[in-house]
Amino acid sequence: MTYFMVDVEADGPVPGDYSMICFGAVVVETELSRTFYGELHPISERWIPQALAVSGLSRSKTEEFDDPKLVMARFSEWVTQQSKGRPIFVSDNNGFDWQFINWYFHHFTGENPFGFTSMNLGSLYKGAVRDTFKNFKHLRRTKHTHNPVDDAMGNAEAMLKMIEDFNLKIRL
Repeated sequence: MTYFMVDVEADGPVPGDYSMICFGAVVVETELSRTFYGELHPISERWIPQALAVSGLSRSKTEEFDDPKLVMARFSEWVTQQSKGRPIFVSDNNGFDWQFINWYFHHFTGENPFGFTSMNLGSLYKGAVRDTFKNFKHLRRTKHTHNPVDDAMGNAEAMLKMIEDFNLKIRL
């Protein structure tokens, strides 16, 4: 199995009505050197300025981004090339990130290389420390900037630290 830490930036709360504007992925491994970044042209006329502002991008800039069909095809190919066995999707907010990635894969390519499941990094940490009120974010080394590759990198660092500190039985 290969674990992929993924982070999404979007201009609204749900796919279809709003657009995923960019995303990043990092293969979770000691080196953290295999990354992917995608920028996607909006698919909807709807967008929430405050949601888009989180990414630091403007609507006019996102309109210059690539066709989502091409980006998702490249991402699918990259995931397949990087995987040893089944690819596992991990995110610090998989309720948000997964819905966009899954919808975009199915809508634009017809299938999701991650299958039908995802893993939540925060839940993994809460289980490891046996406390549902604890948060893993202090384990990040890379600053959380809302650049999706930076954010995925910080989350991958946190996951590696959890594996080490708690002797988690996760095979990388």
